[in-house]
Amino acid sequence: MFKSFSHIYIEEEIENHFRTLQILERFKSSEIIKIKHYKDVFNKRGQDFRIQKLSPKLILARKKDQFLYPGSDFSPNFDHPQFYYNTLALNCLYDCDYCYLQGMFSSGNIVLFVNWEDFFQSTDEFLKKQGNLYLALSYDTDLLATEGFFPATKAWIEFAKSRPELVLEIRTKSSNYQLLADIKPIPNVILAWTVSPESISKQIEKKTAPMEARIQSLKKASEDGWNVRICLDPILREPGWKEAYSDLIQKFKKTLNSEKIMDFSIGSFRMNADFLKNMQDLRQDTAVLFYPFQKKDGVVSYSASENEEMIHSIRSLLSDWIEDSKIKLSY
Repeated sequence: MFKSFSHIYIEEEIENHFRTLQILERFKSSEIIKIKHYKDVFNKRGQDFRIQKLSPKLILARKKDQFLYPGSDFSPNFDHPQFYYNTLALNCLYDCDYCYLQGMFSSGNIVLFVNWEDFFQSTDEFLKKQGNLYLALSYDTDLLATEGFFPATKAWIEFAKSRPELVLEIRTKSSNYQLLADIKPIPNVILAWTVSPESISKQIEKKTAPMEARIQSLKKASEDGWNVRICLDPILREPGWKEAYSDLIQKFKKTLNSEKIMDFSIGSFRMNADFLKNMQDLRQDTAVLFYPFQKKDGVVSYSASENEEMIHSIRSLLSDWIEDSKIKLSY
């Protein structure tokens, strides 16, 4: 799927950082451009997100502050009061039509922060003060998708081994489980796969791993003993959605052992209204952004009755296969 970045921008401060050098070894044909600060490239005006997505450039940088952020109301906390996320990367290799990143960032390029030790130190300081932490790693990116040249997922799992009070959720649409398969599972790490019906993944979740590949990855992870979460989130009210999700869940039933699945997270499309407006202004090539959503308190979503119908339909399809206590609502 992914071959190389034609250009790599590097902050001068970290041009000789060992992780910078390791990444450059993977992209020897890329043109290197030195910069003072990543925001000089990533935040500059007049960028075209859609054009940049056709051939994204890589930006290597050092993050200097705010290594933890409180989790958004748009994301489920799974009953963890200390719900935070970090940003080891900004933007994603994938190109899902409904992704909020295209409404939040002006750039389609990808930033990778190489100073992981500062993230680790900040996390340790939080744990010392608060006692526990539920940390989402793949928030403004898909971290496992970059594991082949930016192995942060492995590093964070290793970090979590000696910190049982830290719970990590690593969410992905990749099929890169093989890059983690040599690691012994630990109880405080959750590997979470977002899975959509094949018709939706092909049309709307561009560049992501195919549905079947994701299911095979999560199957192997569950059989190896990892805590595996399946995320039907967002459920999209596309034409034929009932049949599509029914077929997907039948696929789960035929392929997976429900006892080895930790839980299901299900939720329908919801988004910051300003982000959606930016996305609609940016692109006219996808119908998913132009559904007659309802807006309430700065959030756009399907109507209450539509949400209820969708959640009820999914829960009913799962009810004879997985216990209700494993179904987590996130809408």
